[in-house]
Amino acid sequence: MVKSNGAAADDGLGLRERKKRQTAIRIWRSAITLFAERSFDEVSVAEIAAAADVSKMTVFNYFPSKEDLVMSPMEQHAGEPAQVVRERDPGTSVVAALRAHYLAALAAFDPATGLNDDRFTLDVVRLIHRTPSLALRATTSFNHTASRLLADELLAQDPDGDRIRARAAAALLLGVRTTLTTENQRRVLAGEPAAEVLPEAVENARRVFGLVEHGLGDYGAGPA
Repeated sequence: MVKSNGAAADDGLGLRERKKRQTAIRIWRSAITLFAERSFDEVSVAEIAAAADVSKMTVFNYFPSKEDLVMSPMEQHAGEPAQVVRERDPGTSVVAALRAHYLAALAAFDPATGLNDDRFTLDVVRLIHRTPSLALRATTSFNHTASRLLADELLAQDPDGDRIRARAAAALLLGVRTTLTTENQRRVLAGEPAAEVLPEAVENARRVFGLVEHGLGDYGAGPA
């Protein structure tokens, strides 16, 4: 419905669907603007509806809860890692596929990587950090869903049917993405332009995905 930066791609939708998408984006942008000005808890759904020039019922038709007004765009990415694994080219490892996907997303300044300094994107990140209910949802519901979907996909492709291995691999791979994205968010929230952070973000992604690809080995052992 709405991407994590509020944009909508032209994907051949009919006029009715395009209008519905435009309405969803208008509601989302109105909500984020009000939340950023006053705070999540101080803004009512009725005020958001008025700002978007729709009814309160229309808001709930698009976003079932007030939290969904912030979290829905991000949560659309929960199934992305599993999809990347499912659609990767034959002979491509899981790590290589997810690394390539993440590097491409960095190059596109995809908000899902944390490397995006668009004002609305940063307002959403700040809201999540400052609002306990949103932060909890981001770290529990979203991560749990993404991990479950990825683990299920890995298990489906595991000839040994090793459920523990699939879960552990999913946790490691999503941990890499979360670590990289959190660092990117930290830097852009501190005022660094995304374009200036990009080279180091790319290097970090290559290095940390490499750690998973080659295993921890004697990491942390220190001198003999």
